[in-house]
Amino acid sequence: MCGIVGYVGKPGGGRGVQDLLLAGLRRLEYRGYDSAGISVIADDRIEAVRAVGNLDALRAKLEHQAHGVSPAAVATVARAPTIGIGHTRWATHGRVSEENAHPHCDDAGRVHVVVNGIVENYMELKQRLLDSGSVFTSETDAEVIAHLIAGAYASDLEAAVRYAYARLRGHFAFVAMSLDEPETLVGARRECPLVIGRGEGEQFVASAVPAFLSETRRAQFVENGEIVVLRPDEVRIVTAEGVPVERAIETVDWDEETAEKGGFETFMLKEIHEQADAVAETIADRTARGVGVELDEQGALDEELLAGVRRIVVVACGTAYHAGLIGRYAIEEWARMPVELDIASEYRYRNPVIGPGDLVIGISQSGETADTLAAMRLARERGARVLAITNTMGSQATREADGVLYTRAGLEVGVAATKTFVCQVAVMYLLGLRLAELRGSLPSARIAELVAELKRLPHCIDEAIDGCEQPAAAIAQECWQAAFFLYIGRHIGLPVALEGALKLKEISYVSTDAYAAGEMKHGPIALLDEATPVVCVATRSPVLEKLISNVQEARARGARVIAVATAGEGAIEQHADVTMTVPATDWMLQPILAVIPLQLLAYRIARQRGLNVDQPRNLAKTVTVE
Repeated sequence: MCGIVGYVGKPGGGRGVQDLLLAGLRRLEYRGYDSAGISVIADDRIEAVRAVGNLDALRAKLEHQAHGVSPAAVATVARAPTIGIGHTRWATHGRVSEENAHPHCDDAGRVHVVVNGIVENYMELKQRLLDSGSVFTSETDAEVIAHLIAGAYASDLEAAVRYAYARLRGHFAFVAMSLDEPETLVGARRECPLVIGRGEGEQFVASAVPAFLSETRRAQFVENGEIVVLRPDEVRIVTAEGVPVERAIETVDWDEETAEKGGFETFMLKEIHEQADAVAETIADRTARGVGVELDEQGALDEELLAGVRRIVVVACGTAYHAGLIGRYAIEEWARMPVELDIASEYRYRNPVIGPGDLVIGISQSGETADTLAAMRLARERGARVLAITNTMGSQATREADGVLYTRAGLEVGVAATKTFVCQVAVMYLLGLRLAELRGSLPSARIAELVAELKRLPHCIDEAIDGCEQPAAAIAQECWQAAFFLYIGRHIGLPVALEGALKLKEISYVSTDAYAAGEMKHGPIALLDEATPVVCVATRSPVLEKLISNVQEARARGARVIAVATAGEGAIEQHADVTMTVPATDWMLQPILAVIPLQLLAYRIARQRGLNVDQPRNLAKTVTVE
């Protein structure tokens, strides 16, 4: 979830390329901000400046150099470059450092690139390049693209980019610049966004419209599998094979606030739609070998230690707690390890039996959740190892844990968690599969099957969003005035029901309860009448028949049943008043998909009630107090 911006203009146009790049990056800083950099062509060289931290750090470094510390940097400004690329980074491969910041270049510094996303086969490509004499200066997967392009370059940057593109696997977008073609930028897209801003005698390319909206409102959207060539007076779009593509220029009529939301009406809706990309970022390189899972990135726990763990305890709050519940089912099912779940705010005041041989997993979107941090500290004091699962690099949780697994969801503005939740669940799945590998508790063929299904999830998420938006809006139109909702589920469906109910409470302020469906007859069924919507999570699972019996109990009391089911299953439809379906996948992976219609339902009910979904009352994004 990084930000890309590129610019090419006519010589003598009087435009400050450095300022244009920085302004564009500032508008994309919400996409990633652990490091940043720019490269511009100045006469006979490419000047690159990179800095760790947010854009203020990069700007300060540029200003420092312009005051005489670096004669080359002074020359960069003085020669009025007309082409450049910039990037804000959200680290995936390699620690946060200046060496790992973008742009990256080849050995000779003649080809520079900025890259979003993941190159899944980068290790294979890197080894080939090393064998042929290339020298790498970073730990990133992105650097291989610069070396591939440089190795294929023969006076045609477009052809070299198409050569490199054909050899890359993964999901990514990149923009390349060559010293030998100082009026040309070439971009490429595979599943990550890329958009062109059209000007008069100048062109922009970026990962999102806000990067150039103050300069031009004329845009062309690059589609999946396309290459784009930009020169001051020309833009060409071609397929990966070089076949020209016609693309209309659209006028973007967004204001600045709408542009930041990517054209969506709220940040929350935008972030629901970003879930496929977010999960892809979370799993891509970690499942690159196809037959298993890699969790050996810097900061993760030693795998010998993981293999010897006797028990896992998960501590978390709110949405993160629900992600932990799903993870418990997966780890116990796949790795055959005992897993306990504790609400962090309660755990810290118990006298828990914890110590050496135990692994405590603290899940926190922000990495600053006070109760979760306190529970993690208590566990370490008693000799347990602690693993943090968080979205925020450099957060307190990352500094206090023995190891870290990052969710890589990108910045989430909406207070109610959406994409951070699905990424937390994805990380728990990855951990469960890796533990199963290390412990030999699943056959390799079964692990390979599950990894393949994990890699399908981003596409399934997009399909679920497309298929559920209209039904969710229609259901919300019918029941937004209901005073009470009951959510039910069994097994892996229970955490999904809990999370769906939490979303409805958070943003619509409707009284909502969530229960294990088998517990209905022990009390909650007394709440049901003809005015009660009952939302049941009825995706494929070994307990689906049991759940259907519970649904029949609800219908017998006159309740209106809204079901979330697996497409093609057919078992629940005749027992529900209305059904929203999600794509079929392995039953243990269904929660990531099943939560999507519940997010959309909560969202549409809140909008029907005229509420601010991005900033619900009484709530904060990061809970740093008890």
